[in-house]
Amino acid sequence: METVAQHIPVLYQEALDLLQVRPGQVYVDATLGGAGHARGILQRGGRVIGLDRDPEAVARARALNLEGLQVFQANFRHLLEVLRQAGVDRVAGVLADLGVSSFHLEDPRRGFSYRLEGPLDMRMGEEGPTAAEVVNTLPLEDLYRLLRDLGEEPQAYRIAKAIVEARRKAPLRTTTELAQVVQKAVGFRRAGHPARKTFQALRIYVNDELGALEELLRQAEEALAPGGRLVVLTFHSLEDRLVKRFLKASGLRVLTKKPLTPSPEEVARNPRARSAKLRAAEKESL
Repeated sequence: METVAQHIPVLYQEALDLLQVRPGQVYVDATLGGAGHARGILQRGGRVIGLDRDPEAVARARALNLEGLQVFQANFRHLLEVLRQAGVDRVAGVLADLGVSSFHLEDPRRGFSYRLEGPLDMRMGEEGPTAAEVVNTLPLEDLYRLLRDLGEEPQAYRIAKAIVEARRKAPLRTTTELAQVVQKAVGFRRAGHPARKTFQALRIYVNDELGALEELLRQAEEALAPGGRLVVLTFHSLEDRLVKRFLKASGLRVLTKKPLTPSPEEVARNPRARSAKLRAAEKESL
């Protein structure tokens, strides 16, 4: 299998330090990806149950043959079911890195990038509607709300209307076709590509990312042993607000009163890290 990119884990050291890995204990890497965080846990003596909904990521991880790593192809919203399959009742920690990996962004076949031409797919796994199905079938008002709520796009209505007008002539099939429609509708912007928030909204919708995250957080709290830790890296405000609200309402002890963010040096090395926020909490001992 061809490797298209090397994913760089964000806030790598900080995440592992907050996870407080103890030798021989079991940890969950809920977003296995390139196994960057999982390797760090293994190097510190922990055992890892790794989840990823992407069959290609699962195949890459299994090919590594890392001792102490159990790999499952599963959406992290099914965490408790995976733990039952693994024969594990409680874990010492759960880590979730919610960023889209370089494997996805730099592989045109996956349809995540507005800069690289590929099919309008955007699915992390193999289930559910593609982004093409969404933009070509969703009514105008629903498309507007999707872009407004999940993309936090200030020109959501103008973009939704432009998409509907474009698809009347011919269905939108590729990433660059959609990006061009958005760019024509709103013009260039100083802060990033004009299609960035549209693509974010579609990716979140197609993969039900916020719904899955809510279920992961609830199940992670249940799965943690006393003293176990939950560590979550988010990359946009919708995710971060959801995690912040959950931790405040949960029975966990919050370890990060304010989220940790990457240093200027890390952002310089990896510009995709700039929006990352890291929050952590601990299940108090009985």
